[in-house]
Amino acid sequence: MNNTTANGSHKNLIEMLENSRQLYGDRPLYGTKRDGIYEWTTYEQFSEKVDALRGGLASLGVSSGDKVAIICKNTEEWAVSAYATYGLCGQHIPMYETQMPSEWEYIIRDCGAKVLLAANSSIFEKTRNFPDQIDSLEHVILLTGSVEGEVTTYEDLLKKGREKPVQKMEPESHAPMGMIYTSGTTGNPKGVILSHRNLIFECSVVIPLLGMSRDVRTLAFLPWAHVFGQVAEVHGIIGCGGSAGLVDDVNTLVDELGVVKPSVFFAVPRVYNRIYDRLQEQMKEKPGLIRALFYGGLKQAKREREGETLGFLDNLILLLARKIIFKKILNRFGGNLRIAVSGASALSPSVAEFINDIGISIYEGYGLSENTAALSLNYPGSRRFGSVGKPLPGVRIEIDKTVEGSKEEDGEVQAFGENIMIGYHNLPDKTKESITEDGGLRTGDLGHLDSDGYLYITGRVKEQYKLENGKYVAPAPLEESLKLSSYIDQVMLYGFNRPHNVALIVVAMPAVTQYAEDLGISGSTEDILNEPRIRELFKEQLKHFGKDFKGFEHPQNFSLLSEEWGIDNGLLTPTLKLKREVVEEKFKTEIEELFS
Repeated sequence: MNNTTANGSHKNLIEMLENSRQLYGDRPLYGTKRDGIYEWTTYEQFSEKVDALRGGLASLGVSSGDKVAIICKNTEEWAVSAYATYGLCGQHIPMYETQMPSEWEYIIRDCGAKVLLAANSSIFEKTRNFPDQIDSLEHVILLTGSVEGEVTTYEDLLKKGREKPVQKMEPESHAPMGMIYTSGTTGNPKGVILSHRNLIFECSVVIPLLGMSRDVRTLAFLPWAHVFGQVAEVHGIIGCGGSAGLVDDVNTLVDELGVVKPSVFFAVPRVYNRIYDRLQEQMKEKPGLIRALFYGGLKQAKREREGETLGFLDNLILLLARKIIFKKILNRFGGNLRIAVSGASALSPSVAEFINDIGISIYEGYGLSENTAALSLNYPGSRRFGSVGKPLPGVRIEIDKTVEGSKEEDGEVQAFGENIMIGYHNLPDKTKESITEDGGLRTGDLGHLDSDGYLYITGRVKEQYKLENGKYVAPAPLEESLKLSSYIDQVMLYGFNRPHNVALIVVAMPAVTQYAEDLGISGSTEDILNEPRIRELFKEQLKHFGKDFKGFEHPQNFSLLSEEWGIDNGLLTPTLKLKREVVEEKFKTEIEELFS
C-alpha cells in the first residue's frame, strides 16, 4: 500500500511531530498549571520526553503492534505516552478516569494491552493487581504521585530511556495508531481502530479550514479519550504548531479562559449552553438600560450578520453594546477568543447565534469515533446555523433513504473518505454492519443534505421510535431544546408503541428552589416538585422550548426528578451520553404511571 496520504502530507503522526519539532522547537506546546501558574513545555522539550519515554517503554518489552493503555485525564504525560508508543509502532489505548474499574478491566483485556499507565496513586491502587487477572498485561506504571511497595514510575521510564535511547520507528500510514473505545450506550464499549492515515487526513483538512496556525492557542479540557478532544487538542495542535493550556478542573473553566487567553476553543454544546444560561441570568440582575442595550445589540448584530443595512441609530446601538457590554464578556474569556468549535452532539441554533453575535464566531461540526472526529464542518466563509456544515474536502456524504425517519427528506447518513476507521477490534460482524462493501460508513444517524450541500442531523436511527399512531419520533433534538430551560437539567422522552410521548425531567434544583421561594413555597424537595404551581411552571417551559417541534412530539405528561443522572449512578457514559435503556429500566414504574 502506498505510504502517503491522498493530499501528500505526512505519512504518520511521528513524522508530523518531527516536522513540528523542526519548525516550532522553541515555541510553547503544552501549559500545565503548577502553584497557580502555567508552566509551558516547548516542542523541543516535549519531543525530548517522547524520545526518552520511547526508550523506557522499549525497556518493558513494548514493540511493534503492542498496546499501551492509559487511564488519565489531559496531561502532558498523556500526550508524551501517545507519541512514544507510536514511535515503537505500538497502539495507544486511552480510558477515562471516571470509568468504573470493571470497565477499565474490560477494555484492557479486550484490546490485549501489555502496559498500563495509571494517572495517580488512587488509580494505581485500583489497577495494580490487573496483571494477575489479565493475561496480556505485564506492567502497571505510576505516572504521578507515590505508593507503597516497589513500583515503576513515569520518571523511572524517562531515566531508562535517556540512559539507553531507542531509535524511533516509522509506522506505515495505514497501520493502526490505537483505538478509541465508544461510549457503550447500549452494551460493552467497542474498540474503534484508527490508522495514522485517518488522523493525518483529519488534521490536514480541518487545520486549514479553521485557519489554525502557529499562533493558535486553545484551552484543552475535552477528554482525550474521546476522539473530538484528541484530534483537536493533541494531534491538531501539534500539527499546526499551536499551544494548549491543560485544564485540571473543568469547574474553573471560565477562570482559566481568562488566564490562558485562547484564540480558539473546542467544546461540547453543554458548555455553550451554560455560557448562554449564565449570561441570560446575569442580564436579569442588570439595570433596565443595560438589559435594553444588551438585547438591542444582539438584535442589530443578527441583522448585520444576515446582510441587512443598519441605519444610524441601529449602528449606534450595536457600537455601544459591543464597547460597553460585549467587550466585557469577551475579556472575561481572555479577550482573544474569536473562534469556537462545537461538536459531539447537537448545538441549539439559538445558542449558536447568541454566542456568535456577542463576538465569538462559532462553528458546529459533526462526526463519530468511527470517522476520526469530523465528517462535516461549518467554517469561516461557509456556515449555516442549524446545520453541521458541509462535508470536509475529500469526504463524500450520501443519504440512505431506505432507512425511514420522522422527516420525509431524512435517511441514514453514510460517509466515504480517508478518515473512515479500519474497523472494530475483534468484532468482524459489527464492522461488516457498519462499513459497506464499497467502503462507506453507516453512521447510525438520521439526516439530510440541503440544496447547498449543508448537512442536517435529526436524530439517531436506534433512538427513534414509533408512537402507537405510526408516527416516528427522534427524541434527541427536542430533548436538547428543552434543556435550554434554566429549570431543566436533564430530560428523556419516551413513547415507544405508546399513544403519546412522556418525559422524565431532572430539574435544576437551585433554580426551582429560588422560583419556589419567590412564590412563598417551602417544604422538602418532594413537596416543592409536587406543588401545582411548580408543575405549571414546567408545563410552560415544555411549551416554550418545544415550540418549534410538532405537536405529536411533545410530552403529554412528565415526572420531575431531583437526582442527577451521572456517570457514578450508571445513567450516563463517560462522554455524558444518556444510557436510555438503563434509564428506562430504572424509572420503569414512573414511566408506567405517566401513561395511567
